[in-house]
Amino acid sequence: MGKVALITGSNRGIGKSIALEFAKNGLDVIINYCHHEEEAKKVQKEISEKYNVSVMIVKCDISNEEEVEKMVNDVCDAFGGIDILVNNASICRDSLLMDKSVKDFKRILDVNLIGTYLCSKYVGRLMLDAKSGKIINIASTNAIDTYYPESCDYDASKAGVISLTHNLAREFAPYINVNCVCPGWVNTSMNKDLTLEQVEEYNKKILLGRFAEAEEIAKVVVFLASTKASYINDSIIRVDGGKFNE
Repeated sequence: MGKVALITGSNRGIGKSIALEFAKNGLDVIINYCHHEEEAKKVQKEISEKYNVSVMIVKCDISNEEEVEKMVNDVCDAFGGIDILVNNASICRDSLLMDKSVKDFKRILDVNLIGTYLCSKYVGRLMLDAKSGKIINIASTNAIDTYYPESCDYDASKAGVISLTHNLAREFAPYINVNCVCPGWVNTSMNKDLTLEQVEEYNKKILLGRFAEAEEIAKVVVFLASTKASYINDSIIRVDGGKFNE
């Protein structure tokens, strides 16, 4: 059995592209989802038909500690361990800052930040026992310098993911490489409601003049999980096409 990669939120978008890219490179893949089981099954079917690897789907709300623990145990029973964890699952619910409820704000933090912590905690234990592993967190340039008041809860959660990355790298050293990828604008369903005028406006602020494709983010993640990136640790890597301030 080859290397095993668990990607949270991999039934669609960036997570799906990461799962496909790992499979393309010969890794066994675990597809995690919370909702939309049919999407997860489609990704599983695509991987099974295209690549000679093992693939498993597992439902888990990563903000629920009991579910995370069960997911990790189930994966270990099936594959014997987890070599790579990609904390990709996240949600975003834009609204006027003054209209956000505490309940909604907490839900964003629970999934995006607490979920990343819980998965890293339980998978990290396995990796420490094995004295080997790679954890790649997916944050956002929203956590660094691309702020939107209507996304203040999302922005805060991703800033927390960056901080968590630094602390995990210290906690898990020297056995586990922990890095963070910060995409800018990406052509995914999360941005499907943008108007053409908004897209054109944002493109003007990107040196490459366009949004990224999900596959371009996935290739960076797979590189960080490979032996080619064996000496990259505790790094925050922007993948945003080059942003400039007007």
